[in-house]
Amino acid sequence: MPAFDLIIRNGTIVDGTGTERFTGDVAVKDGLIAQVGTVSGDAAEEIDAEGKLVTPGFVDIHTHYDGQATWDQEMAPSSWHGVTTVVMGNCGVGFAPARPDKHEWLIGLMEGVEDIPGTALAEGMDWGWETFPEYLDALEKLPRTVDVGTHVPHGSVRAYVLGDRERPGAIPTDEDIKQMAAIVEDGVRAGALGFSTSRTVLHRDIDGEVVPGTTATKEELIEIGRAMGRAGHGVFEMASDMKREWDEFGWMGALSRETGLPCTYAALQSIAKEMSLDEQIESMRAENDNGANIVAQIALRGNGIVMAWQGTVHPFRFRPSWQAIEELPWEEQKAKLLDPDFKAQLLSEENDLSEVNQDIIGLIMVVCQGWPMQFEMDPDFNYEPTAEESIAARAEKAGKSGEEYAYDLLCRDDGKGFIYLPILNYADGNLDFLMDLQQSDDTVNSLSDGGAHCGTICDAASPTFMLQHWVRDRDRGTISLENAIKRQCADTARLYGLEDRGVIAPGYLADLNIIDMERLKLGKPWLAFDLPAGGKRLLQKAEGYVATIKNGKVTFREGEWTGATPGGLIRGPQRAELAEAAE
Repeated sequence: MPAFDLIIRNGTIVDGTGTERFTGDVAVKDGLIAQVGTVSGDAAEEIDAEGKLVTPGFVDIHTHYDGQATWDQEMAPSSWHGVTTVVMGNCGVGFAPARPDKHEWLIGLMEGVEDIPGTALAEGMDWGWETFPEYLDALEKLPRTVDVGTHVPHGSVRAYVLGDRERPGAIPTDEDIKQMAAIVEDGVRAGALGFSTSRTVLHRDIDGEVVPGTTATKEELIEIGRAMGRAGHGVFEMASDMKREWDEFGWMGALSRETGLPCTYAALQSIAKEMSLDEQIESMRAENDNGANIVAQIALRGNGIVMAWQGTVHPFRFRPSWQAIEELPWEEQKAKLLDPDFKAQLLSEENDLSEVNQDIIGLIMVVCQGWPMQFEMDPDFNYEPTAEESIAARAEKAGKSGEEYAYDLLCRDDGKGFIYLPILNYADGNLDFLMDLQQSDDTVNSLSDGGAHCGTICDAASPTFMLQHWVRDRDRGTISLENAIKRQCADTARLYGLEDRGVIAPGYLADLNIIDMERLKLGKPWLAFDLPAGGKRLLQKAEGYVATIKNGKVTFREGEWTGATPGGLIRGPQRAELAEAAE
C-alpha cells in the first residue's frame, strides 16, 4: 500500500510564511500535509512540479457566494484562480436569518448591492432555513471544490427583528438591539466567522434605498460586537463612507480592545468616503497603537466597472434610444446597435438623469462621459493603464469624440467589446499607493467580491492578477513572490482564525496550487448566461494553473474541474494539528 496519497515532486515551494522559496517535495496523507522537503516512499499519485511553483491554496476573505454556495459545487470563478477557501456574507448582505415573508426583500437587497441577478437567486435557492444556524446546516449538505465560511449579515438580522419597520433611518429600540445581538451570538456560536455591516451610500437595494446598516448607531454596532465577544470569536467586517462624525475608528478601536476581537474594513480610495485613504490608515494605526486590532482590507487593482452592451452598466444606458431597446432580446438589440442610423440618433441625445438619485449623480456622470477615466480592454489589458490609453486619448488620436469611440468600441467583436472604468482605487492614475500597504501587517489582500457584481466586474481573479501583475510584470515596481503568497494565504487565513491552512508544513490542510509562472495569464473576460433562470455573470479564466488541490484531492487540472468536491463548511476558528515530519 502506498505510503502517501499524493506526492508533489521537485517543486519550487513558497510555503506561505514569507520565508525564501526552496526546492523540494510535498507529501499528502488523509487530506493533510505529511512531509515537506525530501520525501522518500511512494504515493497513489505523483505530480512532477519541476520548474513550477507550489503554494498554499489561496484564502479569499471577501466574497458574496451566499446564494450560489447553496446550489453550485464548482464555485467558479474563484475556484478557477487557485482559491481553496472563501469567506462570504460580507458587507451586511446575506440570506439568514430569513423570515418566509422576507425572502423577496433579501433578494432585492443582494441584487441591488452586489449585482447578483434576483431571478437567479429566486430560482437557485430553496430557502430550507429560517435561522442562521439552520442556514449553516443547509450549507453543510453540499460538498464543493472549496471550503466556505460566512458572516452573520446585518441586513438580514435587522430585517428579521424589525420586520416592516426596517427602512432607511429606522431606529431600533433597546429590545430590538438586544434581539439582534442574541441572533448574532447564536450564529457565531453555531460557526459563523463573524458579523458584517455596510455604511456606504454606494450600497443600495433594488429600489435604490440605502442598506439597513447605513444609519445604524455606534451603540447598536457595539452591542452586536459584544455578542461576538461573548461567543468568544469572530471578525467584525464593515464597508463604510467613513464620515468623520461617525468616528468609525474610535468605536472600532474601543470594541476591539474590549472584546479582544479584530475589526476589519474596506480601505479604498473612494469618491464616497469622507476620509482619504491616507487618513483612514493613519486613524487605524493610532487606534492600534493604543491596543486595538483593526485590519484594513485592500484591493490590488482599481475597483470599478467592466462595461458592455449586455452588462449591467455602460455609458449609454441613460440615452432614450437605448432605453427604448433595453428590454429587447440581444439579437434585436445588436441589430439596432450596429445600424448607423440608430447610432447617429443615440449619439445626438442627452442623458435622461431625471430618475437618478442625487447622492450618486457624480458617479453616474463618470459612467456616462468620464472618457479620461475609461479604458479600452485590449487582449493584453493589464488593469494599470496610463492616461495615454484612455478612451479620451485614443478618441482624439482617431479623430473621434469620446462618445463615438466608446460606442464603436462596445460594438467590436460582434457587440461584445468591453470598457474598464476604475471608479475606486485609481485616483492617481496608477497603483503606486499600494506598494507600501502590501508590506504592512495591518493590511490584508482582499475585496475580490467573488460571486458578486456579476454584470460589472470579475475581481475574483485577484489572486492571479496579484501574481501576474504585481509579482511578475509590473513596470512601475513589483513585490516579492514570498510576500505575495503570504498575504494571500497565511495572512488572510489568520485574520479569521483559520490557522489550519495557508502554510505548507506538516499538519496543515493539503490545500495547494501548482503554478507555471511563465505561462500564468489572465484570459479575456466574457459574459456567460449560466446562472439559474439564465442569469448573467462576467467570467474570467487563467492559464498557468497546473493543478489546484483541496484537502489532498486534485480539484482542477490545467484550469478544468476534475469533478472532485472535497470542500465543506467551516464552523468557527480552526487549528492545525501540527505533525512532526516522518523519518
